[in-house]
Amino acid sequence: MGGAAPAGGDGITEDLLPLLAELVAARTPCVLATVVAVQPPASARPGDKALITADGRLRGWIGGSCSEPVVRREALSALADGTPRLVRIVSGDAPHEVRRPGELTLATTCPSGGSLEVFVEPRLPRPLLVVFGASPAAGVLVEMGALAGFRTCAVHPGARPEDFRADLVLSTLDLAAAAPGADTWAVVATMGHYDEDALEAALAYPGVEVSLVASERRAAAVLEVLRSRGLDEATVARVRAPAGRVRAGTQAEIALFALADLVGRRRQRAPSETDAAVARIFAVDPVCGMTVDVTGPARRTDGAAGPVYFCGPGCQEQFERDPERYAS
Repeated sequence: MGGAAPAGGDGITEDLLPLLAELVAARTPCVLATVVAVQPPASARPGDKALITADGRLRGWIGGSCSEPVVRREALSALADGTPRLVRIVSGDAPHEVRRPGELTLATTCPSGGSLEVFVEPRLPRPLLVVFGASPAAGVLVEMGALAGFRTCAVHPGARPEDFRADLVLSTLDLAAAAPGADTWAVVATMGHYDEDALEAALAYPGVEVSLVASERRAAAVLEVLRSRGLDEATVARVRAPAGRVRAGTQAEIALFALADLVGRRRQRAPSETDAAVARIFAVDPVCGMTVDVTGPARRTDGAAGPVYFCGPGCQEQFERDPERYAS
């Protein structure tokens, strides 16, 4: 399916192994795509593999022009939602897609024939949980965060590694060693000791989600201090204080509520701009149903609703003979 196989391709190539290790070590999101089943004619074989990174680039081999674009498209979606999926490309009388949880079946009228099944597995770095403070709630947050799948970082001036069961312990408020990124969540649980300084340290990273463990009254006072220090309203508004709306319980209960709020918000996160990025890169050939990379040398024509892209000249000619047939 999709042209001839590359010479010497036999599963995951030697140059992919160090690349995968390098991406994992650098906590760079990527997708491992593996061909799990093939019905000839097809250029891929079971065990062939490829790595796809967030820029849409594919290294390796999972088939030619019929399979590569759709696997790349699904890889970007998998990076957005963190969910693996099986991509099944089959021959059909009419092009269509059928989605079920964890599975996509794409029927195409592509004359190449054959069928292909590719397992698309996102390899995502663990989200980072940064907890400020040496309070009992802070300690519980670190331990529960690890159980919830976070990479944990405990922050407290003068702290020693043995003081916390964390992946990383910082003895100053400088978070550079933790490398906060887009999936970083900070909870300030100093219980009033240095809330303002800790919040400033966390808010210095625009992509970090920030929570404060404090009563509503205490939280309001802390935010006023931040304003007096020159932080703008948009920055101050990033601070959440969910525990302030709940009757105080034990330190463990406070930690549990703070972590539950954080996990809930993370699950509700939209796929950011990934869907829009996928739409900018890929289109569907209305004739055969195959996915087309519009950033490459794709064939196109102007339809009633805008540009229409094709996998090859045959589909373009067929469309241009009878565009109304493919209007839907």
